[in-house]
Amino acid sequence: MDLETVKKYLEKGVGADGDDKNASTINGMPSRFFENFIMQGLHVDQIEKGRVLCSMKVPPRLLNAGNFLHGGATASLVDLVGSAVIYTYGVSTSGVSVEISITYLDAAYVGEEIEIEAKALRVGKTVAVVTVEFRKKKTGKIIAQGRHTKYLTVQSKM
Repeated sequence: MDLETVKKYLEKGVGADGDDKNASTINGMPSRFFENFIMQGLHVDQIEKGRVLCSMKVPPRLLNAGNFLHGGATASLVDLVGSAVIYTYGVSTSGVSVEISITYLDAAYVGEEIEIEAKALRVGKTVAVVTVEFRKKKTGKIIAQGRHTKYLTVQSKM
């Protein structure tokens, strides 16, 4: 692929004159739109300190070009569901990401029901580490495994 083709791929919606044709639509979206876009349809099945189990049917909006769950959507869910499990410890913030890694093992297709299980490995004063596993609900086959490390801001004693 030549460089100009790569540039056009990345600049979707930008016209030949350099104007972003989608800017007014995108900038007009509500605050935190992305989280709602990713998590719409997510159901919390079980929640306890240190563990959150969710399920969802893979929606068409989260598919990649191969027609299965997009890796970026999976990474976002690792971030969002992984952060939720930190809140089960009663902290006021889930912190900021320091490191996130995902291993993709299988595909999930539109309409397929998946489980997303987040477990806290450690929630300390300044660092939290969680794992998030994605499974096909029908078979239990692992789709992806994520690990997320977050820095927790130190609470002032004042």
